[in-house]
Amino acid sequence: MQHAPNSLPALAIDEARHWDRLMQMARLGAIPGEGVNRAALSDLDHQARRLLLSWAAEAGLAPSVDALGNLFLRHEGTDPSLAPLLAGSHMDSQPKGGRFDGIWGVLAALDAVQAIRQAGLATRRAIEIVAWTNEEGGRFAPGCMGSMAFSGFRPPETWDDTRDRDGLRFGDELARLLAAESDIPRRPLGFTPFAYIEPHIEQGPLLEAEGLDIGVVTGIQGSRWFLVEIAGKTDHAGTAPLSRRKDAVQDMLRAITALNALMADPTDVLRFTVGRIEVEPNSSNTVADLARFSIDFRHPDAAILAERGDAIPATIQSAMTTCRATVRETFHALPARFDPMVQDAVEAATRDLGLKPRRLPSGAFHDAQFLVPICPSGMIFIPSRGGISHHPSEYSTPAQVANGTRVLAQALLRLATM
Repeated sequence: MQHAPNSLPALAIDEARHWDRLMQMARLGAIPGEGVNRAALSDLDHQARRLLLSWAAEAGLAPSVDALGNLFLRHEGTDPSLAPLLAGSHMDSQPKGGRFDGIWGVLAALDAVQAIRQAGLATRRAIEIVAWTNEEGGRFAPGCMGSMAFSGFRPPETWDDTRDRDGLRFGDELARLLAAESDIPRRPLGFTPFAYIEPHIEQGPLLEAEGLDIGVVTGIQGSRWFLVEIAGKTDHAGTAPLSRRKDAVQDMLRAITALNALMADPTDVLRFTVGRIEVEPNSSNTVADLARFSIDFRHPDAAILAERGDAIPATIQSAMTTCRATVRETFHALPARFDPMVQDAVEAATRDLGLKPRRLPSGAFHDAQFLVPICPSGMIFIPSRGGISHHPSEYSTPAQVANGTRVLAQALLRLATM
């Protein structure tokens, strides 16, 4: 291979192959409406990883896997003393997810590296493609376990006892995956990359609405998640007087109403969601003795994230009339700011290709959030139709995914020569 020249050539992406790979992956876990249900560490996840490994072998990339199941595919550089460049995303989906969220970023990294190799270009730095374990958190919560462990944000054994809805332990399912992939070389958990780039669909409407091609992502807003349990007393719906009840559902409604007031934001920047509710005994003619609900609170300002997040427990307690509330914070990540070096490389690549960029933040959290403390990090967004994601109808066109891959290839080539 020849070394990449100072003036970077435009790299050719095989658009038909790229789209075909996306559609092949979409068949693993296909659900009605052109959606995908491919849960982390499931048999379908195993199959998707094997398919990726087969393409990596054809491309001449060396695979390895770490203790959290994070999968790496390495294009070797000419100077082994230099820290490698990292690019990728995740392969798992939401239970009723789409064909592009996560998996496109992994395949974009694969095709971008293949484009560099097929152009006969050598890079000073190695480039490693990564598929992170359990980004979505749809089966085992929270998400981003693989990247959190990789970066040292949480110890690797943190989630061993986390169970899915069938009672299966994360630790056991991870061990099952690693046993099935015993033919793949193991590597230590974590290292310090030179930089990290994650391609992803926008999951928002701005690029499409403004007729733009590429989002140069500036950062990710902070997130705080809570689990609330309200304990009351079971009674007969037909005989217990309202004045004597300890109705967990009624106090839950009071708590959510109070939280809505706490989270009011006339600028519409704050994000507050109660997305999951469980009631016991869940009978139509029985007063509930337990109500459990989740809170997902996000904001790009660390001060607001701290102030209103810290106020959540007291707000819930003050709303109780007859029941007892327990509030537990399950996840806390500060806002992340992406490195100017990565942003500039992505924007330069976009303009070199004659495409139209825009700098914008990410409302959703991604694995890239947990790489920020250990290396310069950034993301590439492509338009997603209607801003829809986590739904079977999410869609980006063949041209849009190919454009994003072209930008990634140029940005990787630029950074890998540094």
